[in-house]
Amino acid sequence: MLSPSFSMMFTLVSALASIFILPTAAFDESRNDNVVAYWGQNSYGATNSNQANWQKSIDFYCQDNSIDVFPVAFLNVFFGAGGLPSIDLANTCNVNDDPVFAGSQLPQCSFLASAIETCQSKGKIVTISLGGATGAAGFTSDSQATAFADQIWNLFLGGSSSTRPFGNAVLDGVDLDIEGGSTAHFVAFVNQLRNHFNGASKNYYITAAPQCPFPDAWLGDLINSVAFDAIYVQFYNNFCNVGTSNANFGTWDNWAKTQSPNKNVKVYLGVPAAQSAAGSGYLPISSLSPIIQSYKAQYSSFGGVMFWDASQAYANGRFDAAVKAALQGGSSAPTSPPTTTSQTTTTSKTTTSTPPATSSPPPPTSGNCAGVNAWVSNVAYNGGDNVVYGGHLWTAKWWSYGDTPGGSSYQLTQIISVFVNLPI
Repeated sequence: MLSPSFSMMFTLVSALASIFILPTAAFDESRNDNVVAYWGQNSYGATNSNQANWQKSIDFYCQDNSIDVFPVAFLNVFFGAGGLPSIDLANTCNVNDDPVFAGSQLPQCSFLASAIETCQSKGKIVTISLGGATGAAGFTSDSQATAFADQIWNLFLGGSSSTRPFGNAVLDGVDLDIEGGSTAHFVAFVNQLRNHFNGASKNYYITAAPQCPFPDAWLGDLINSVAFDAIYVQFYNNFCNVGTSNANFGTWDNWAKTQSPNKNVKVYLGVPAAQSAAGSGYLPISSLSPIIQSYKAQYSSFGGVMFWDASQAYANGRFDAAVKAALQGGSSAPTSPPTTTSQTTTTSKTTTSTPPATSSPPPPTSGNCAGVNAWVSNVAYNGGDNVVYGGHLWTAKWWSYGDTPGGSSYQLTQIISVFVNLPI
């Protein structure tokens, strides 16, 4: 037991500490100045050869208060080899450059665990995003969807499994970026996730990323049928791009108030973080800032801004910080990444990815393909990845998904003397 005098001193020190040491602010979904940045696809690297700006480890982007939410993109294969899904994080972690769990195409990315936990310790939330622009996803029954929700809970969230891609890191929820396939039986999937979330020791979130045409072709019925915490509407690559006369944020605000099962759902303005991040819809911050402030003042469902993606934002003069400043009523932002000694950490990883080549070198006349995986149609490949297809060794020129070797995305690296039997 403490002596009375020591106890009084300890109480005084504790009181002073509570005044001068402020806890890290946790993510607050009720706010209207949140910033969401997708991370995982190295969007900058897909179109730019300057490797200095290629995607870094996720903790590189959470060192200040600019970004609040990081959907990790993407879990692009639902039902893969060995009964496990697959994820592709471009130059950071993928099935070609990293070990996979035995009998599966699920890469082991546990080296990212401490990076994810670092972001969470700073009050950010990190979710797993399912689907993507080229992801074909779907269920054949409610029971299959329910079982898949159980698997996602065990692999990424609060459950347990021997095949957790991010090790002991516990993500904060699930994002649905479904842009193909079918959303039949997804209601059962979301409801089962909610069953897991109820009574959990931490908050979990479910979000979706519909495109701006209303209703969204893939997610429209789903978001009308089950409660989402937030939707990140893509106001780019569409006729209703932000800044055009067809921009329809008001329609989505009305949906939030009248149709959504969750009347507190937040609607985010989704934009590209740079000119090269999308085919259309990019606005410089000088043009975007007044729109952000107008939407924030006008629409009560407005939750903030989502952008694609973190690598593009940092290369584009810290677009993320400029967006946060606009949301908070400011007009200036830093023009370079913050100086920190933790930019290079043990979670960083060097891969063999290379930018799109302008010319193809001649095929080598010797070599072997020991340890090279067969090409699989539902796996994304990065520039520099080697695959075996049609009895030959091929090298991807750039990021591709579903492109059969022999087309423009691959160069012939080696003719293999023994034909290899391959899956389709």
